Amino acid sequence: MRDHYRLYAAYNAWANRTLYAEVGKLDDEAFRRDLGAFFGSLHRTLNHLLTADRIWLKRFTGAGDAPTCLDAILHEDFPGLLAARQAEDARLTAYVDSLSEETIAADITYSPLTNPTVITHPLGPALTHMFNHQTHHRGQCHAMLTMVGGPSITLDLIYFARTDGREFL
Repeated sequence: MRDHYRLYAAYNAWANRTLYAEVGKLDDEAFRRDLGAFFGSLHRTLNHLLTADRIWLKRFTGAGDAPTCLDAILHEDFPGLLAARQAEDARLTAYVDSLSEETIAADITYSPLTNPTVITHPLGPALTHMFNHQTHHRGQCHAMLTMVGGPSITLDLIYFARTDGREFL
């Protein structure tokens, strides 16, 4: 499973770089325009993804800042958001690289922000959820990007594996 999650971490960082490269070309109005997605705009959705990753990594590692609400705006400006995303992707990759099969199978315990009960289950499904959550909201960002006149980009995992991620095939 470790190699499986290493693939996901590498793909996640690549997909974020690909998406951010195009979002960074937008003007501020397009970046902040409410387009009716769950978090409204590209600005707010990308902040949510960073927020969620920080929450999960805090649960996994016990280290780092973790916002206390899912719609936190961690960075108002795109350059700050980009730098934070790159740092978080590097942190996530390093964390996954440090995992053993035993750690992936071991239980974690945490309390969700939206339902403060105690939850315990193996780490693996939580890692899978975190990466799937990224994919879900990146899809929304891709749709919003095209709605404001940006290009349609390829974010498929198999495309990554056949190009930049060939080491995982």
